[in-house]
Amino acid sequence: MSEQEIFNKIADLLVKNFDVKRDQITNDLNFTKDLDADSIDFVEFVLDLEDTFGAEIPDEDAEQLQTVGEAVTYIKNHLN
Repeated sequence: MSEQEIFNKIADLLVKNFDVKRDQITNDLNFTKDLDADSIDFVEFVLDLEDTFGAEIPDEDAEQLQTVGEAVTYIKNHLN
């Protein structure tokens, strides 16, 4: 799966779960600063990532994901 395909799927999840428009989503978008995601919102988002990509994301790894770009890179490097 290409980085663009991963980005698109993550962007779809963000549109579904947060009050954000598709054209506002960039690799630099920060989950907590730009989306005002609290810890519960972020945990739900990580669970959606796991379901969408069929990859388990350990809590200590999830805590390091702050931007869309970091999530794209993580998924790309950990896809089964």
